[in-house]
Amino acid sequence: MTKRKSSTPKATSKSDAKKAKPAKGAKKAKSPAGSTGSDAAMSTPYVVLARKYRPQTFEQLIGQEAMVRTLENAFQSERIAQAYMLTGVRGIGKTTTARILARALNYEREDGAADGSDGPTTDLKTEGIHCREIIESRHPDVLELDAASNTSVENIREIIESVRYRPVTARFKVYIIDEVHMLSRGAFNALLKTLEEPPEHVKFIFATTEIRKVPVTVLSRCQRFDLRRVEIPVLVEHLKSIASDENTEISDDALHMIARSAEGSVRDGLSILDQAISMGGGSVSGETVRAMLGLADRGRIYDLLENTLAGRVKDALELVGGLYMDGAEPIQILSDLADAVHAATRIKTAGEDAAPDSLTTDDRERMGGMADKLGIPALAMAWQMILKGMGEVADAPDTRIAVEMLLIRMAHMADLPSPDELIRRFQAGVTAPKTTSNSPAPTNGGADRAGTQAEMAEHNTSHDDAPPHPGPDGVGRWQWPGK
Repeated sequence: MTKRKSSTPKATSKSDAKKAKPAKGAKKAKSPAGSTGSDAAMSTPYVVLARKYRPQTFEQLIGQEAMVRTLENAFQSERIAQAYMLTGVRGIGKTTTARILARALNYEREDGAADGSDGPTTDLKTEGIHCREIIESRHPDVLELDAASNTSVENIREIIESVRYRPVTARFKVYIIDEVHMLSRGAFNALLKTLEEPPEHVKFIFATTEIRKVPVTVLSRCQRFDLRRVEIPVLVEHLKSIASDENTEISDDALHMIARSAEGSVRDGLSILDQAISMGGGSVSGETVRAMLGLADRGRIYDLLENTLAGRVKDALELVGGLYMDGAEPIQILSDLADAVHAATRIKTAGEDAAPDSLTTDDRERMGGMADKLGIPALAMAWQMILKGMGEVADAPDTRIAVEMLLIRMAHMADLPSPDELIRRFQAGVTAPKTTSNSPAPTNGGADRAGTQAEMAEHNTSHDDAPPHPGPDGVGRWQWPGK
């Protein structure tokens, strides 16, 4: 504080006081002596990966080739709609696509176009006049509205009144309404007329995760694009590229676990990767991601499934106890078991080529061997029991105990014959009453039993019309001959 007073001359008048403490001079006084540009760079706030690597062109969008191709053809043929509806799950690029589309509609090159070819285009490799402002959401003619906090008719009325005025600097005035399904019914109705016949300088772009909540009268006035979940192999390559740009070493096992946990959402995958990089300190392994997300080792999941379906209860309980102590959530263990059963069933029915994309080469071999040992009835029974067990585990006071009880039931049910096998056994006579320990075993190869079954069949056919007689409990019983 003493140094700051001595370095600033004392003002004797109001004019001197203003000169003595200009804004820029005050900032310089606060910075320590000897500060460099690197110190200023370190003070720059960190930008998360999901924002840092947000696509800025159509070529950078991953997993949405059908939509990109449609828009490219529409722009080339000048068949540009007045309104677009973008729908899909969270984190697959709806808002990002809306901004890229607004940029494409208002694209103008810096040097202009003397041949008159400067117009809407999907080729955005070179940044245009309005591109930077649109990307940073500060362009006066590209207005973004959050429908979750602007749901009333009054908010839509402001849009209706503003569409009459032409854009300030751009070619089109673009309205991006995010989460449009949150608008009230009155707001939707107020928008219908303007949406159907907007001025030639106005374009609407809507984004929503709940397309079923949008009135059909609005959908019929828009060109709809359903953005797809990004497939696991595509997302793995995307995450690997970003990890390389961040100078981070990451294993293939970790990449696949992150991609599976993202469930097709690019933003979710980048958020998990961001957290894994912070946890791993520049090197991300499968163990790091597994511990961070509370996932179970896939190899141990396969061991657990094999031991359970083989009836080895003790080994199965030891495995699930080890997974629990290592941080795996019980409900996640069941989810991984269900994934393993599903993978084995696909390989069993359609071959190894039908294995899910999330499986590595070693996983495919392991699941192929398991599919060879198990039949479809056993796999189907395991699937149904796991699905039912998930509900029980969710409602149980102790989730670990619920999982153990489910595995015990599955282990004992594994030896039970299927309905088809029971029918075959019955037809072969296996289910005939067993002889007691004091009764002599048949010496004629079961001919007496076959004869008995033939007599029963004959009596069934000859006495079909015989009336029943009441049994001891009053219920009608069929009377066999001789009784």
